[in-house]
Amino acid sequence: MKKRYENSEKVYKLQAKEIFPLIMSLIKEKSKDAKPKSTLDIPVKFLNKQDLEALENYSVIRFGHSTLLFKIENEFILTDPVFSKRASPFSFMGPKRFHDMPISIEELPFIDSVIISHDHYDHLDKQSIKKLVSKVGKFYTTLEVGKHLMKFGVSRQKIVELDWWESSKPNNIEFVCTPAQHFSGRGLFDRDKTLWSSWVIKAPKGRFYFGADGGYFNCFKEIAYNHGPFDMTFLEVGAYNQKWRDIHMLPHESAQAHKDLRGKVMFPIHNGTFDLALHAWYEPFEKIASLAKDLNIDIVFPKMGEAIPLLTKKETSLWWKS
Repeated sequence: MKKRYENSEKVYKLQAKEIFPLIMSLIKEKSKDAKPKSTLDIPVKFLNKQDLEALENYSVIRFGHSTLLFKIENEFILTDPVFSKRASPFSFMGPKRFHDMPISIEELPFIDSVIISHDHYDHLDKQSIKKLVSKVGKFYTTLEVGKHLMKFGVSRQKIVELDWWESSKPNNIEFVCTPAQHFSGRGLFDRDKTLWSSWVIKAPKGRFYFGADGGYFNCFKEIAYNHGPFDMTFLEVGAYNQKWRDIHMLPHESAQAHKDLRGKVMFPIHNGTFDLALHAWYEPFEKIASLAKDLNIDIVFPKMGEAIPLLTKKETSLWWKS
């Protein structure tokens, strides 16, 4: 039997008897504001190749969901690139993007490194990978995900697969594969056959944590002990529900994760782009903004396409309120 990967703390298994109630809740409990009424509700700053080439060193831009573009040590690092209109195996159905991407793949400069956290469709997009192949140096991912990448046209020589706690340091930047409380699978029969993870990016001037996707667990403290503190944490705040909190953090858990990681500035991700839960599209922003104020957490909410520095806190607007 092919190996199946497991979480370090909580075992997550969706029982067959739970599937129908879950489908019914997705139908009956969906917020009327699950999607924006207009694409104008989510402002986007559009970019071109020249904008990115002129980007300040140690900066980051959010393209949407968990897709981020870092410029660190004058190298470009792209995380979980999803440029397609849907986070789905199909082009005609599935969660549809709320907003346009700030830039097309064709306009991107050469990308030194791409990080893939796991194989779910809102993090690993076949069409995006196929378009990116010719302009990427290396793809850093978890065990067995490389098979997907090779099917999408990436050569074996461009792929670096890591297990939890393993790292790769090709130059001044070190990529560390760290645990996450989640699961994997792209179909009915491949559940947990590839590994999922979070990532640490360690550079001469700073350390950054990319949480990607997952539930709250005690390992955040261990990650901080081994690789922190962090100048900025990129943590999931969105697509949550009490029913699946083992694999998606509730907002107060995301705030606690930031504290466990000993982060200086929190950057919420995994929201504002796809309808993947029952809550209103703007609820994650509202809840984490309120929690950050109460808990004295420095937090940023850049618009899609807006560049911010990684080593200092830039004041950003509560744009979803407009």
